[in-house]
Amino acid sequence: MIYKIRIILDAEEDIFRDIEIEDQNTLEDFHNAITQAFGFEGSEMASFYTCDEEWNQDEEIALFDMSENGSDIRLMNETTLDDVMTENNPKLIYVYDFFSMWTFFVELADIVEKEDGRIYPNVLFTFGELPDAPPEKQFEADSNEEEDGNYDDLLDSYDDMDFDENWN
Repeated sequence: MIYKIRIILDAEEDIFRDIEIEDQNTLEDFHNAITQAFGFEGSEMASFYTCDEEWNQDEEIALFDMSENGSDIRLMNETTLDDVMTENNPKLIYVYDFFSMWTFFVELADIVEKEDGRIYPNVLFTFGELPDAPPEKQFEADSNEEEDGNYDDLLDSYDDMDFDENWN
C-alpha cells in the first residue's frame, strides 16, 4: 500500500510537503525523503517520535544509536512505516538536526493502492519555503515559583518528605 503523508514545519507560517511512500519502507527511507523534500543536506542526526492525538511525544525512533554500549532504542532502519503509522495512529513527530531543532508534525492523510510505473517515494505537493533558520521555540515553566526564581518554599518542604536518612 501507499501512504500519503503531510509533513508540516512547526512554524507560524504554513510550510509543508505531501509525500507518498510505500508502507513497507523504513523510517530511514522516509527520513531521506523528508530531508530531500525540504532541501536539507541530510547529514544531521534526526529522530521520529510516536505521539498521541494531541501530539504528546512518546517513544523515540532514532537514526543511529549513539550510546556507547548499545541500547534498546528503536532505529529507523529497523522500523517500517506501517509499524508506527496506521489509520488508528496517524501521527508522528520528526526532529531534524538536534542543534537547530527543526521540528515537524507528520500525519497520515490517506492509504491508497500502488500505481504501476510510479516511483516511490514521491513528493506530491510543496507549499512554502523553508526559512534560513528554524522557528524559535518558547519553553515556559508551569509553576509561578519557577518563573520568579523563588525555590525557597520548595527547599523548605524537603525536610517534610519523610526520607529515611540511610535509604541507599
